[in-house]
Amino acid sequence: MGLFDRLRREDGPRVAFIGIDGVPHSLVVENPDVFQNLTAISRQGSSGSIRSIVPPESSACWPSITTGKNPGSTGVYGFQERKIGSHETYIPMGEDVKSKRVWELIAEMGKKATVMNVPVTYPPRGGVQRMVSGFLSTSVESAAKPQEVKEYLMSMGYRIDVDSRLGHEEDKTAFLQDALFTLEKRFEAFEYFIEKDDWDLFFGVFMTTDRVNHFLYGDYKQGGEYFEEFLGFYRILDEYIGKLKEMLAEDVTMMIASDHGFTELIYEFHANEWLQRLGWVKYRENRKNNLEDVSLGSKAYSLIPGRFYINLKGREPNGEIKLEDYENVREELKEMLLEVEGPEGGKVIKSVEKSEEVFTGDHVGIAPDLVALPNDGFDLKAGFGEREDVFGKGPRNGMHTFENALLIIDRPGMVIEGSNLYNIAPTILGLMGIEHDPAVFDGESLI
Repeated sequence: MGLFDRLRREDGPRVAFIGIDGVPHSLVVENPDVFQNLTAISRQGSSGSIRSIVPPESSACWPSITTGKNPGSTGVYGFQERKIGSHETYIPMGEDVKSKRVWELIAEMGKKATVMNVPVTYPPRGGVQRMVSGFLSTSVESAAKPQEVKEYLMSMGYRIDVDSRLGHEEDKTAFLQDALFTLEKRFEAFEYFIEKDDWDLFFGVFMTTDRVNHFLYGDYKQGGEYFEEFLGFYRILDEYIGKLKEMLAEDVTMMIASDHGFTELIYEFHANEWLQRLGWVKYRENRKNNLEDVSLGSKAYSLIPGRFYINLKGREPNGEIKLEDYENVREELKEMLLEVEGPEGGKVIKSVEKSEEVFTGDHVGIAPDLVALPNDGFDLKAGFGEREDVFGKGPRNGMHTFENALLIIDRPGMVIEGSNLYNIAPTILGLMGIEHDPAVFDGESLI
């Protein structure tokens, strides 16, 4: 596509949204030499640190970004959900998101959307120009629509995600190579479809950033063994984004955002082990290490990340706590969580939110009763297997944060600071000149 092909179109302004999963705003600000293109776009436009959601987990964040609504409306609170009235659990997929995505809204207005690698969109739906599902997709072949998109991706060796198992190895060389290859293929696919210039909304997500942060963010913060490789990965990402920016026509506004921040991880806190040692959770004999092991006599249990459920009679299969005692038990658990200290002293939990304080909508029935947000350095785990200790260490040295997500918009004069993920979808509509009912969203357009 030449210069004279990239002219302003007659059918209204367009948006190219590029997601960079888990990239903290501070990382870009601290390293302008690494992020030369992101820094330039920020200075020419508007940028800032934004808040994520509660809980700041990618499976919940991306449905909120793409709908402008909180988990009480989307029905997705994390990577794992429990069925109402059951201890059976399931992994939320695209069909479990109960609110309309921004690309569905623009399709209703006769606009075209190309959607690529957005988490929690599998299986791909019709009704949009192109869709390639992201995280949780089972294969490239089953993740892409229509047929010509599938054929192109399979021919060029497209990758949906990094092999995170490689990150568990002490030697991260293979993991880094896999991450760079996945990043390259994602860029090539984005480049190919952006070049077509036949869309009104391009919505693509780089998720490899989150994987690299999980296994190497501690190296970055501590100047560790893979410090240079970490920054080298991000130099390449920045170059790719710069190239995509150069390809955009005059009528396209670029948006770049992350779904949560990141921090160094030092200790894992095993919440169910902690509850068991306090006598708050009890397990049946012949455990299978899942939620169905929770037995009579339990007061509460936890699911990742930091979600706590009171074992309420009439709601839980083996409910123990009477409704009249619910609030007292919940308040007691909240106070207990806020008092937990780590192996080196200092509080593990930064804050504990009650469900009604952060969730609204038609799907609050599956909401956790409490959500705990950890202080930097801690990850709240919730497996049901036996542990040697409440605290432990794993292969990861980086973890999500509620604060310090990133938003950059290639338009000057916009106030970014103080906003959150719920502002993104209505802002996309505003940039495209599409009228919408503000009451539909939990956030306002930043225009």
